[in-house]
Amino acid sequence: MKMLRAGNKTLSLEVPLVMGILNCNNDSFYVESRSLISKEIQQKIDKMVNEGADILDIGGMSTKPGSQLISVDEEISRIRHAIHYARDHYPALWISIDTVQAAVADFAIQQGADMINDVSGGLMDQQMLSTVGLYNIPFVCTHMKGIPENMQHDPTYDDLMKEIIDYFVERVKACQDAGVEQVIIDPGFGFGKTMEHNFQILDQLELLHELDLPVLTGVSRKSMIYNLLKISADKALNGTTVLNTIALMKGSSLLRVHDVREAREAVQLFLKMKRA
Repeated sequence: MKMLRAGNKTLSLEVPLVMGILNCNNDSFYVESRSLISKEIQQKIDKMVNEGADILDIGGMSTKPGSQLISVDEEISRIRHAIHYARDHYPALWISIDTVQAAVADFAIQQGADMINDVSGGLMDQQMLSTVGLYNIPFVCTHMKGIPENMQHDPTYDDLMKEIIDYFVERVKACQDAGVEQVIIDPGFGFGKTMEHNFQILDQLELLHELDLPVLTGVSRKSMIYNLLKISADKALNGTTVLNTIALMKGSSLLRVHDVREAREAVQLFLKMKRA
């Protein structure tokens, strides 16, 4: 797949894309990324667009380890303003919705969202895939072992990369059966993985290319960085840039990040080296 399509919009995958994270909640792990105040949300959107975000990923519910599901109504109330502001002020901007609930996805798509990012790969809501398939838009399918509430309770694997690839084979078929034709895969750094698992995935990220699908990498300011370096998430930008660069070298098609300008610069430098 070399192009994402939603309605009459297209987005080329010929060069890596940057997806900016907008957390419309009060409990995501990185404090600076989250807000429920309309003015702050608008400022965050403006900043990410001005710094070169290709996609804005709006989430109303935290999926950090230990987080719990919130109601559909609460999630919609949190993301409604962000969707409307982004759509009204930046018509060409691609809007992704980070949700595991089909009713939230349905609402967001009707309000102008272009794609859905589901950390459960459609497993937490059996209506998710059919909902996305109905609208013929891209779907980010993430590997997660368990659910956010329990995913970090001693995750174990017999063969990590084989299990992840087998999972995607099954989920991609489920997507296709539901009419979801544009699938992006995300190995789910931190979603039911230890630090060692996370670094093994990054080291062997190219193995996912056998699925012939775009790969999204989301390592931004995560615990695999700040725990290893013995710092906090707010100090993890440099580490994020290093790992994003490795992901680009391993063939990642999309970087999901809190810091758009730095990711955009990493992409530009990577492309210059690639073309040298």
